[in-house]
Amino acid sequence: MALLVNFIGFQVGWFACVLGAAHDKELLGMIIALGIVIYHVVSQGDSLKELKLVLAATAIGLFWETWVLNLDILHYPSHPEVSFWPPHWLIMMWALFATTINLSMGWLKGRWVLALFMGAIFGPLAFIGGEKLGAVVFLDSTLSMITLAIGWGLLMPLLLWIAERINHNFNSQENAR
Repeated sequence: MALLVNFIGFQVGWFACVLGAAHDKELLGMIIALGIVIYHVVSQGDSLKELKLVLAATAIGLFWETWVLNLDILHYPSHPEVSFWPPHWLIMMWALFATTINLSMGWLKGRWVLALFMGAIFGPLAFIGGEKLGAVVFLDSTLSMITLAIGWGLLMPLLLWIAERINHNFNSQENAR
């Protein structure tokens, strides 16, 4: 049941952020996503472990999305073009995505090649969905897809590895007590 709640929560948060950005309601989308993230963190037996993962994924997302935005291969219509930083709602989606890593995406742990391919396929597909809903515009579709595929192909295994490290360190500390 927890997997289903996690999966549905992510989908609700994703649509809230994307549709919020597309319809000038970014704050509403972010509040919904934040509520889902908070619910996830406090409902886990190891809230501190999940919070660390959310913070780590969000930091990685901030770095990645800043880099991609400044490549000038895509644009967010609700976001000022002169901004160096990506939209807040997009970074919130990284926190939201982190909530799936130990649950909905947990089955990918240790399956590095599969995680690479899943990231390379589904990362860009999420952006295509965002484009169809009006939250993002590809300025160079081919370069955007290649960049997102390579990036997500590397980021997905990285996030799973970070989750394993956090889980291992947390479990080692618990066993030492």
